[in-house]
Amino acid sequence: MDAIIKNSLEKSMSYQDYRDLVAELASNNTTSGDQKTEALANYTKLNDKRMKRWDKTIKVPDLYQSQIKNSDASLTWLVITESWCGDAAHIMPVINKVATLNGNIDYKVVLRDDNPELIDAFLTNGGRAIPKLIMLDNATGDVVGTFGPRPSEATAAVNKYKEEHGSVTPEFKENLQRWYNKNKGENIIHDLTTKLNELHLVAK
Repeated sequence: MDAIIKNSLEKSMSYQDYRDLVAELASNNTTSGDQKTEALANYTKLNDKRMKRWDKTIKVPDLYQSQIKNSDASLTWLVITESWCGDAAHIMPVINKVATLNGNIDYKVVLRDDNPELIDAFLTNGGRAIPKLIMLDNATGDVVGTFGPRPSEATAAVNKYKEEHGSVTPEFKENLQRWYNKNKGENIIHDLTTKLNELHLVAK
């Protein structure tokens, strides 16, 4: 595991580098990942627009800001993603807003299909679901937490829908996009702050 994570970190990029990559892919009508389909290229274009909007508009409420800044754990947040992923387009800008509030957090990004061993070590219900955030203790290199592929409220809604209908439908996915827009990142911020608080208490 240590070697897999180390290898992925060596190939990682900053959030800004990832944003630049998505913008370049969108302008060239293509996508990241092994599959280069027209549909995925169109999702990459849409996600570039989404992230531009979220980068400008996401605000962390004061209540959470104080807790995030209070965490003294030295961490690397390594996110596994692809440019076409709809959930990632909503989530990654929020992770960035949280990370920038605490100088002890180093936010890094890797692409899923370029790091198959890494994603296979962090499967969700047996699947390579993204985005997946791996929280690493910089002092020990240990994995001290994970987050994703969706925030807690969205995960609960997806699980309930699957129980009732067997699988998610295009209509449900559209409703989920509307939920992200209405929630404005607060559930993501809540979940990340909770994890930081837990690490802070353990360190004490």
